[in-house]
Amino acid sequence: MNSRKTDALVAVGALCAIIGGTHANLSWTGPLERPLDPAGTLLITVAALSLACRRTAPLAAGAVAVAAAVVYYAAHYPGVFAAAPALASVYTLAMLGRRRAAIGLSVAMSLPVYALMALASEDPAAGNWMTLLSGWLVAMVVVGEVTRSRRAYLRAVEQRAEEAERTREEAALRRAGEERLWIAQELHDSLTHSISVVNVQVALALELLDRRPERVRPALEAIKESGHEAMRELRATLGVLRTREADEADGAEAGLAGLPRLVSRAEGAGLRVAHTVSGEPYALPPEVGRAAYRIAQEALTNVLRHAGAGAVTVAVEYDPRKIILKVDNDGEPGTAPPGMGLIGMRERAVALGGSFTAGPGPHGGFTVRAELPVRAAA
Repeated sequence: MNSRKTDALVAVGALCAIIGGTHANLSWTGPLERPLDPAGTLLITVAALSLACRRTAPLAAGAVAVAAAVVYYAAHYPGVFAAAPALASVYTLAMLGRRRAAIGLSVAMSLPVYALMALASEDPAAGNWMTLLSGWLVAMVVVGEVTRSRRAYLRAVEQRAEEAERTREEAALRRAGEERLWIAQELHDSLTHSISVVNVQVALALELLDRRPERVRPALEAIKESGHEAMRELRATLGVLRTREADEADGAEAGLAGLPRLVSRAEGAGLRVAHTVSGEPYALPPEVGRAAYRIAQEALTNVLRHAGAGAVTVAVEYDPRKIILKVDNDGEPGTAPPGMGLIGMRERAVALGGSFTAGPGPHGGFTVRAELPVRAAA
């Protein structure tokens, strides 16, 4: 039910209650009362029905209710109930935040009524209810202000709750996006490397099939091993969808401990790889070891696919505050279209607060360099 229908029902209910209470002599305004006639009933009706507009036109409705009440009491009609619509209008103005209008309407109601009482030929009887009019008007202003403040507080609480819920939803969507990006990077780095090794070995096997068939078997075995490796890494990566403890599922391969095996696979694909370690090795945080491993893996994959290099150097330097990883090759950048490899390596390094550079090496070829800060080395 909308506010208009609600106010109309309130107005009709107020009219019935005021007329019924007045005819039942439930209140009185002094010894000079006159019987309620049609004119008095009309004044009560006008005052009560003005409540139908108490929210759409509160000041106008209040002015009508006050004017009807003042005329009613000036004519010495009985009962205090005729003041109820004016009190309701004062409350409504205060509740809507129109404090000055509510106070002004209270003054416009009280002054004429008390002036009529002061000019009466006989003093009002002790305990006359009309002497409490100012108290009721003040009470209506106060209650209206309290109601407005409470509603404003509840609206603020609801808005904060909605904002918190929206923030949680946005955070969940952001985490889901980051999770998808993480899985895409893992799949790209691991599968691209394995597939590149397979492609190199297949090309080698096809080339040697007719000229030197005895060398085909090692190439096929390398293809089989690469396929198994790709499946193992794929299962480990997809395991992240079931648990965030992917480091355990991935085992040592996800850190620098798996770098020798990665170098061995690259050598099996025909590269000459030199693996050097400088500084005093120490245990790395899982996220740092994983990032270093994936960057080295992607760098070797790019060498296999694009560089046409014969020799590669993978150097790891243990600094007390960071890990420095360099992968140099003696080939050329190649003519293949740009992919996501360099972008993925840079994103991994930057996500940990590190840095990444890639470009021509100091002695020819191509070099990638990643510096990964170590926040908590065990």
